[in-house]
Amino acid sequence: MDTEAQPTQRDRSSLPGTGAAEGRSRFALVARLAAWLPGGRVTLTLLTCLLFALLLNLVVARPFEIPSGSMESGLRIGDRVLVNKLAYRFGAGPQRGDVVVFDGTGYFGDADYIKRVVGVGGDHVVCCDKEGRITVNGRSVDESAFLYAGDEPSTVPFDVVVPDGRLFVLGDHRSASSDSRDHLGSPGGGMVPVADVVGRADWIVWPVGHAGRLHRPDAYARVPAADGAHG
Repeated sequence: MDTEAQPTQRDRSSLPGTGAAEGRSRFALVARLAAWLPGGRVTLTLLTCLLFALLLNLVVARPFEIPSGSMESGLRIGDRVLVNKLAYRFGAGPQRGDVVVFDGTGYFGDADYIKRVVGVGGDHVVCCDKEGRITVNGRSVDESAFLYAGDEPSTVPFDVVVPDGRLFVLGDHRSASSDSRDHLGSPGGGMVPVADVVGRADWIVWPVGHAGRLHRPDAYARVPAADGAHG
């Protein structure tokens, strides 16, 4: 039996000059594409940047312009915020105090809205205690750090338990905000489905003088879990 090893063909990828040839081929393709486009390389660069921005908007983050004064004074009309679309995509859900953008179609209106999460699934949210503060799971919440100056936590009394998979949301400028309080009798009871949340507003990016990160306030840190509140 012939036991001599048979000659094998060398891997073409390891041949000298193969990588350089592929690089020249890609460069030639880019050059031909740039020559075909009006404006040449400048147009190609702009289109590449636009494509990258569109992919970023679809997957990672999207800008959102504040349309009303419902989140003043922290967010003013015309401010641009950057919405983190990945914040709740890997098992984490919205938390009390988060500022979220959501699609209100079918229960708030045919538009995107931005509000602060006050209650999550299972929470018992009540207005108000003897000092006029909102309570969550029996714990009074001091909202003075973000509540619009001169506003009360709410002039509308309510006593709700948030269904699982939904959120109870309020604007920081309570007297100028249409939020969960105003839709208690509507389909869904004014509660926002977590599935309709676009993402968490993490940064103010415009105007430059007002730019900065949006932090979750400490006001809800001592609120007990819903299960503990209900025994």
